[in-house]
Amino acid sequence: MKKLLFILAGVAGLSVALLYLFWTPRAQMRDWTGITGDAVRGAYVARLADCASCHTLPKGAGPLFAGGAPIKTPFGSFSAPDITSDPVTGIGSWTRDAFAQAVLNGADPDGSSYYPVFPYPSFAHLSTQDVADLWAYLKTVPPAPSTASGHDLTWPFSQRVLMRAWKNLFFRPAPFKPNLKRGAAWNRGAYIVTGPGHCGECHSPRGWLGNTQGGRALSGGIGPDGKKVPTITARALAEDGWTRGDVAFALRLGLAPDGDTLDGAMAEVIAQSTRHFTPEDRSAIDTYILDLPDPAPKSDR
Repeated sequence: MKKLLFILAGVAGLSVALLYLFWTPRAQMRDWTGITGDAVRGAYVARLADCASCHTLPKGAGPLFAGGAPIKTPFGSFSAPDITSDPVTGIGSWTRDAFAQAVLNGADPDGSSYYPVFPYPSFAHLSTQDVADLWAYLKTVPPAPSTASGHDLTWPFSQRVLMRAWKNLFFRPAPFKPNLKRGAAWNRGAYIVTGPGHCGECHSPRGWLGNTQGGRALSGGIGPDGKKVPTITARALAEDGWTRGDVAFALRLGLAPDGDTLDGAMAEVIAQSTRHFTPEDRSAIDTYILDLPDPAPKSDR
């Protein structure tokens, strides 16, 4: 009887694993009626999303958006691809819908799933207008051959088909929903932090399968340079002496309230992204970050 139960448990476990592997991952559909992309606004969305830091070689070593330097992770090395208008190595042959599928659902034109080192779990919250604007802008970027070296992953993580199971376990694509009990500035800050800014991708801890632990959002993590990323919850910042206006100031000049310089990966984020934000957007992030409740002590998502 024990042997039979063991076999049945094994069959059940295998069935569940296969279900997660072959079940079609969740995807969101957007209504494009009346949506026209604006390339100028799209350039700003690219700043909000800090596209240049990942998709361009550092220190001007390669063309804008032609592919980034390897990002080392416990699963291997990832390289952000060419997103210029090059029709061969870039996205010049893509359609708007294919681009939206990539950004909102983490799927490339052939339907295979991207690795979440591309922060589509956060980008899934982008507004339809921002996606259209970003697409309009990227179409204006001059074509350039890819400078990306490609992924170098350990087995079994090199098997992209496993991403279907990962998505079924952890990916919940949905547009950002404002909190109607909060003001416009707070909601704008929430949108940037959880959506295009994808702050939680570095500032949140990850599970053993690389999933961000949403219940512990912004409570610290490990950055792309392998260094510890600090907690940026309201309580943690307050304990370190941060007050209203300090987050906005740091995002513009890279200085903490005590005069320390924000260095490492964050310095590049500031240089390529946040210092280019409008004062209103930096202030909105400040409002949101410094008004967040403490995260739950533990979560597997």
